[in-house]
Amino acid sequence: MPETVTEHVVMTPKCKTENSTTLIIERRAVEKTSDKMHVAGGDHTGIVINKETVVENGDASPAQLSLEFRVFLVSTQTGKHKQEARTLRFWFKPSLLESEQPSVAQEFFRELVSPQEFPRDYVGFIKKIMKLMQHRYESLKKIEIELKQLDDVEEPPNRPPRPGYLYIIIGPPSPTTLQASADDNNEGQIVELTLEKVLELLESAYPNPITIQDLANDNNWDETEVTNILAELTSRGLVKSLENGIAFTRAQQEADQAVTIVKQMPTMASGKQPTIAIITAQYCEKVAVDAMIENKETFVRYTTVGSSPNSPDGDTNTIRRTRYFGESNVYTLGNIGAHRVVSTKLPTVGHSREAMIAAGNTTTRLLGTFQRVDFVLLVGVAGGVPHYTDYSKHVRLGDVVVSAASENKDKKYVYVYCNNARKAENNYEFELKPYSPASDILQTLAKQLKLASEENGAPPPWLDYLSDGLQKLQANNAETDFKAPPVESDKLYMSIGERDLIEVAHPVPSDSSVKRYEGCPRIHLAPIASGRKITRDDQLRQHFSVKTGALAFDGEFDTVIESILGNCRDNFVCIRGIADYKDGSRRKEWQPYASLAAASVMKAIICGMDAPTNV
Repeated sequence: MPETVTEHVVMTPKCKTENSTTLIIERRAVEKTSDKMHVAGGDHTGIVINKETVVENGDASPAQLSLEFRVFLVSTQTGKHKQEARTLRFWFKPSLLESEQPSVAQEFFRELVSPQEFPRDYVGFIKKIMKLMQHRYESLKKIEIELKQLDDVEEPPNRPPRPGYLYIIIGPPSPTTLQASADDNNEGQIVELTLEKVLELLESAYPNPITIQDLANDNNWDETEVTNILAELTSRGLVKSLENGIAFTRAQQEADQAVTIVKQMPTMASGKQPTIAIITAQYCEKVAVDAMIENKETFVRYTTVGSSPNSPDGDTNTIRRTRYFGESNVYTLGNIGAHRVVSTKLPTVGHSREAMIAAGNTTTRLLGTFQRVDFVLLVGVAGGVPHYTDYSKHVRLGDVVVSAASENKDKKYVYVYCNNARKAENNYEFELKPYSPASDILQTLAKQLKLASEENGAPPPWLDYLSDGLQKLQANNAETDFKAPPVESDKLYMSIGERDLIEVAHPVPSDSSVKRYEGCPRIHLAPIASGRKITRDDQLRQHFSVKTGALAFDGEFDTVIESILGNCRDNFVCIRGIADYKDGSRRKEWQPYASLAAASVMKAIICGMDAPTNV
């Protein structure tokens, strides 16, 4: 009878340099041991420490996935801190499906770096990897660990650089873990009265005006101080007053378009009727879209007639105090390529359901006013779904996700709203509202653009549109900076349980990956999702994206899409520039550029459409 060969989890040194150490932990059969092997017993039976350096035991296949993160090490002698980069490279057993590999690697990583049980020394760190591999993750074949020392620092930062960041600091006497809530909503927080905040509120409500009283009452501000700030913004030409200074609204500053205040839209000749409608929700999104339109003119209709909910009946000179149900409209008409278009901005504040119902009503008015519109494009920002381990599937800040059906899912939808989510045993159950257009013309055009850009290797057309739009905005002295923020500001975090996050490195391309064109947004085609329940929870969002194939989460636009479908428009698409990794509302510095990136892809899609024949 041949001797039974037992499989062990074996740790072997691979190489060591002046500032780095690389180890291999693999699952393999051990036929014979030597004096250079330590075979553990007791609770650690099945683990072997091989002290003899070998080079991957003849296995030169590239890692299937990798993750990198950083820790701070403190010296017991000097008290100084040293940064260390730790990289984990994964190989899996052939029995594990490729689609399941990322979730296994991420779950392994979350358990490894759990703040409550993070190993505080090298031995503990390696030991935990081996124990996890032995008892919990049998589908893992091999892990390579590279420990690379970086620069010395006097001390780590005394607070996280943003909400939700976690530093892991290792060393005596008692390691300190700096944490903050991963849920960075502002409920219950005092809002500071500043020029920037007042302008932000006016831009969010635009085209609806806001009264001084509303601004003060809603934010617990002093009316006199609000009045002084509005006077400053007015003197700078950023806002304008209505109704003798009772209410204020954002002033459009584009020098290349006329802005006309109307009580109702003027009658247009058949040839000037738009066939494409573009819907935005934030002010910077509207500005970015308008930068793509030629020969434009803007019409604004303010709701200044009718009784306020808080005014006596018959007071027809009082602006309606509610912003969620305001009926002011802004329409910018012009040309993109051979097409007549109209762009509008939803007059909403926040992500409440009341606000989005009002957005649906605004969409209905838009389509009722411009009845020749056949195509509707929702253009703006969203939060991307990062892929921590696969470069080809990774969505980064500044990229653009176009709503399209997922190729590897049975159910085909381009937008999905999550009504509710709950955990059932070891799985999650989601209550979905999926949406699809009757025609996929716009999705097909986006797919053709993406394929052409990847196959040709030449700069895609939307890069020129982005550059031209940026020059136009700079020439108009736009208050907002639409240039791309520094690439270093694109920080990637992973949830590791509770409200803790840890910064990890972006995945790197393999030799076969389609590389990014430097300085150019990358197009992704996938469903876009929404729902406050999932956008506020990192774990839920990851599980939901795996289930639905979604690569972006935005504000709740289901009522807008329901209005589009209810008005029998067969063609719609969402085009979302990625501004953060939640729902697009957190990383303010990326919103303008992400808006411009989405607008440039929008223009490329419109220019790829057949010219209208019924003009």
